[in-house]
Amino acid sequence: MHTYQQERALQALGDPTRREIFERLTDGPLAVGQLAQQFPISRPAVSQHLKVLKDAGLVFDRPSGTRRVYQVDPAAVAALREYFDSFWGQALASFQAVAESAPDDLSPDEERK
Repeated sequence: MHTYQQERALQALGDPTRREIFERLTDGPLAVGQLAQQFPISRPAVSQHLKVLKDAGLVFDRPSGTRRVYQVDPAAVAALREYFDSFWGQALASFQAVAESAPDDLSPDEERK
């Protein structure tokens, strides 16, 4: 996933309903009708949310009889995880730098205060 795709994916997941649909799909593939039964919105609204998720590269669909079954794209999830892991790595490195630069010359009495 390139930076532009990451941005689109994050924007798509910024909507609470889309994020909930995406999270439900992490449990396994579902058809639009199955998803629509789980939300207080219409089936066409669920379809619109799925279109945004699909355009962002987060999910893909396949035909199954007369239905479309949607599932999470594992490559997209891996790319998002890599994106967030880079922040986590930076945060840990910054914390380590601060911790290592802290004065070590505190006496035991000063540490307790």
